[in-house]
Amino acid sequence: METIAVFVLFFTSLLISLYHKVPILYPLLFGLGCFSVVALRRGHTLPALLSLMAGSARKSLIVIKIFVLIGIITAVWRACGTISFIVYYGILFMSAKYFILSAFLLSCLVSFLLGTSFGTVGTIGVVLMVLAKSGGVDINMAAGAIIAGAYFGDRCSPMSSSANLIASLTNTKLYININNMTKTAVIPFALSVIAYLYLSFSQPLAFYNDQIIQEILTSFDISPVVLTPAILILLLAALRVDVKLSMGLSIVTGIVIALVVQQVNVGALAKYIVIGYSMDTDGFFAGIIKGGGLYSMLNVALIVLISSAFAGIFQGAGLLREIEGFFAKLSDKTSVYGTTLASSIATAGFACNQTLAVMLSHQIMNKLYEKKQLSNYRLAVDLENTVILISALIPWNIAGAVPAVMLSADAGFIMYAFYLFLVPLTNLFIQSAITEKQ
Repeated sequence: METIAVFVLFFTSLLISLYHKVPILYPLLFGLGCFSVVALRRGHTLPALLSLMAGSARKSLIVIKIFVLIGIITAVWRACGTISFIVYYGILFMSAKYFILSAFLLSCLVSFLLGTSFGTVGTIGVVLMVLAKSGGVDINMAAGAIIAGAYFGDRCSPMSSSANLIASLTNTKLYININNMTKTAVIPFALSVIAYLYLSFSQPLAFYNDQIIQEILTSFDISPVVLTPAILILLLAALRVDVKLSMGLSIVTGIVIALVVQQVNVGALAKYIVIGYSMDTDGFFAGIIKGGGLYSMLNVALIVLISSAFAGIFQGAGLLREIEGFFAKLSDKTSVYGTTLASSIATAGFACNQTLAVMLSHQIMNKLYEKKQLSNYRLAVDLENTVILISALIPWNIAGAVPAVMLSADAGFIMYAFYLFLVPLTNLFIQSAITEKQ
């Protein structure tokens, strides 16, 4: 009973923090303390709990290394003009008649290159939303397309922190997971394109201001060479080169381009890498493109570490045993994937952030997959097809709430974020059909 009471208390603290815009780190630390007290009351010693937390957090260090590289690469790509090149030509070749479809596809491309949903929404997403507002396009329709596209790469980019987190948790190889994710996304992606094409006909872009294009031309050299860091990532990903090496090569290339082509001085570039990129001039695009750097990844790295500590306590102290038993019984009445989908909705709603939801879903379902003799690769792709995307569909989860605020939209975007719910649903239908045939 006290465990349930603590779960309710922790969930309430998360909702209060979201409502008052308090950093989610504080309720996470509060929850960690509360669950530690429950474990202590059950007879576990403090040294034992600290050992459980440290052991679990240590497993996340692989992902933290990726965060460091992501922080550096997002700053370097801004400084060397890669992101400006993508925004410039994305706007230039965008069809006003097919704006919503173009917004989805362009967000998919940028998110795959950046590997971050928030980074995608904060750069190309904000630009697209400005165009949507000025051109009379429905705000929630545009936001739904942008956020859905942003999670395309968050799910399957080799630079995605969530993809690397799941590979680490399930002890699987990243590129095999990406290959599996690609196969299971073909149908929902095609259906999403059709849906956004239909919306585009009813919501064409009336006009747009070319102020952003002029700012980019004034501030950056956007010759094709500045796209080299992004091309390197795509090429090396196709060759299945280790993601840390490919990101490292992209960073080195971007640094050279920033120094030689954009003529950024060494001191300024070092500053950008640490605290994030910023332009010397004022303007709308200057406000959008600022960011990245190691400091930008500090918050998310701390969330992963604390969430890992949660997982250590839950597993070592057996606090999720009753919940695991419930979902094990549910799997006898439905498919394993259906059970994973149900647990993902529960954890995404409870955790209020994607990272903790992923760790809780993995912990709840891991033993069940072992019992059913299903591989870790099956578990990895099922988690990618459920909790990663569903987190953005929960109105109070920061995975969707923060991007919506960044785009000046509300929860109304959810019904237009087709890709986010088509992936879980189409895979549920397909796996149910396969089970019936067996």
